[in-house]
Amino acid sequence: MLYFIVNKKSRSGRGADTWREVEKALRDKKVRYEAWCTEYAGHARKLAGRICEREDEDICLVVVGGDGTANEAINGIAQFDRVRFGMIPTGSGNDFARGLKMKGSPVQILEEILACVEQGPQEAYRMDLGRVCFPGGEPRLFAISSGVGLDAIVCKKALQSGMKDFLNRLHLGKLTYLFLTVQSLFSMETSDAVMRPGNGHKILHRKAICFAAMNFRAEGGGVPMAPLADATDGKLSVCSIFGIPRWRTFFCLPLLVAAKHSRIRGFSVTDCGKCEIRLKQKMVLHADGEYCGEVSMLRFFCLPGKLRVLRKR
Repeated sequence: MLYFIVNKKSRSGRGADTWREVEKALRDKKVRYEAWCTEYAGHARKLAGRICEREDEDICLVVVGGDGTANEAINGIAQFDRVRFGMIPTGSGNDFARGLKMKGSPVQILEEILACVEQGPQEAYRMDLGRVCFPGGEPRLFAISSGVGLDAIVCKKALQSGMKDFLNRLHLGKLTYLFLTVQSLFSMETSDAVMRPGNGHKILHRKAICFAAMNFRAEGGGVPMAPLADATDGKLSVCSIFGIPRWRTFFCLPLLVAAKHSRIRGFSVTDCGKCEIRLKQKMVLHADGEYCGEVSMLRFFCLPGKLRVLRKR
């Protein structure tokens, strides 16, 4: 039995077309399944929680949607040792699928998922998850990244912007993040910050623009914030951007997109199992692109091998 959580509204409604295609393939193959469609923000988390209440020893849960729907579902999983997680991407950014190197049509991805189901739980691919904790808020799991500052501001604007729907209709949804990044670079406020990776010494960053704790190498529709990040190494790669004058940020952006930023002054990437950040001024926080609030202190943690994924090793 497969359990599906479907976001028909993902990618401005194209998720419904994808689900029709996937559902036809399931019926043609006579696969036993149950499916629920999300109806509001946070619904996928509740649905995942209910699915995990089933008595199945091996729960195969598949999301048909975008990165936000996947994040909600992962945060709804109660017993990770009983769940194998699959993803058929229909979003604008699809950084989860990109991080797992998933390729092909929705039906081809479904066929790979079905093959993994047949192999059994012992053969499941294991990947790390991240967790972000902050005062006054519930801890949040993330599969792709969690960040405070610029990337979080962009994610928040993308959730509220009509630009995303417009560009999705033109099959250019990924450009939403680029346009909003350029806009935000010249309007956002920076903050002095103290970062403490692992159990190491505190590091002062003046005029911090953002801190992005990366599980996969890219976020925001494929921007490689941490080109060497590995979701199976038991660590997060924390990308820090700080102390760069506003006029120079525009010229650094192409190097960031091309993954050539590691040697630029004002960029650094630190691999660690945990990281604490304290900000002088509050900044916006996100987890897998989902808005978490505005914070002045937060902690990132890596949870090694937490998620079992329905994908080929």
